[in-house]
Amino acid sequence: MNVAGLDVFFLTLGAAMVFAMHAGFAFLEAGTVRKKNQVNALVRVITDFGFSTVAYFFVGFGMAYGVSFFVPVADLNILGGKSSGYEMVHFFFLLTFAAAIPAIISGGITERIRFWPNVLATLMIVGLIYPFYEGLIWGGNFGYQHWLEETFGAPFHDFAGSVVVHSMGGFLAVGAVVLLGARKGRYAKDGRVMAILPSNIPFLALGSWILCVGWFGFNVMSAGNVEGVSGLVAMNSLLAMVGGLLAALVAGKNDPGFVHNGALAGLVSVCAGSDIVHPLGALFMGVVAGGGFVYGFQFLHNRLKVDDVLGVIPLHGGAGLWGGVAAGIFGLTSFGGAGGVSFLSQLVGSLTGVLIALVGGFAVYGLIKMTLGIRLSEEDEFHGADLAIHNISANPEQDMANH
Repeated sequence: MNVAGLDVFFLTLGAAMVFAMHAGFAFLEAGTVRKKNQVNALVRVITDFGFSTVAYFFVGFGMAYGVSFFVPVADLNILGGKSSGYEMVHFFFLLTFAAAIPAIISGGITERIRFWPNVLATLMIVGLIYPFYEGLIWGGNFGYQHWLEETFGAPFHDFAGSVVVHSMGGFLAVGAVVLLGARKGRYAKDGRVMAILPSNIPFLALGSWILCVGWFGFNVMSAGNVEGVSGLVAMNSLLAMVGGLLAALVAGKNDPGFVHNGALAGLVSVCAGSDIVHPLGALFMGVVAGGGFVYGFQFLHNRLKVDDVLGVIPLHGGAGLWGGVAAGIFGLTSFGGAGGVSFLSQLVGSLTGVLIALVGGFAVYGLIKMTLGIRLSEEDEFHGADLAIHNISANPEQDMANH
């Protein structure tokens, strides 16, 4: 049996499953925004993937892992000492993670972000900011993991990216959402929160379902090879997902948006420790993440008046941070876990990611705001990004008939 070829096939399936999750991001956003912004949501998610690929291929992947693809094909096939072109499909797999960052941010800034300035932000984030932290944690760069191990007894453990991917995306979005400001009509002059209804609940639900299914590639295939795959990761992902959706059902009082996003919050939380926590721990982590998403979303919108449209800050940022820290609790043998983790390493490693994301997000979007501008004009926002940017609506034939 060609084990190297089997590993390439295994990881290609994983990459395809995570790539499919981007359709989930797209439909989740398209269903949540108003009808006049559906086309823009769909176009931004797929084009962000394209620009992310370019940024990660030319800069990001090499920055994180020290691998360059600018060698003859014969050498490409044996990069990193692995045969069958494994490193190339490894790039594809990790690219789908990197491209999730702008897809996450997209949900917070939708309905009022300008198209090309957002493309520039995507290039900067996927090319520079995300791979800097990714390289610290997964690439062994700058001796950061060694320092954590020497100081706290274990390196930072993030098996599938609760912090590396999700918290980074969620907290990068903070700068963008704050600097953009709320959508027109979201808050009345007296501070009351005005309802802005989603356009399509079935689209929203479809997006969640696609993400949930693809997540088993996201988590299970993070083993990187067939030999390292574990049924525990699948079981923990399942239970955390269920814990999240049931908690959000109760906390959100049957609201379909909270239910479908609650499942995602549970999955976000279990990424870091999915290979080491006990299934009961995973279920509890999901419950906390699902309930936390609902209350976090309400606090952000109703009390802080921060218009994070899809709630990506509590969903990815908050649940991801919780997952990174919780892996240092429920991964301990005293809590039924596999061990090999340190609570302080998990806390410090998670907060490091949050800090890099917050600083990076405000720096990137602040710089672009000062130079190019990041927000649609009031008139374009009123008419909707679909017509303002793409010159077509989600249902053009129907709209023509109505005129």
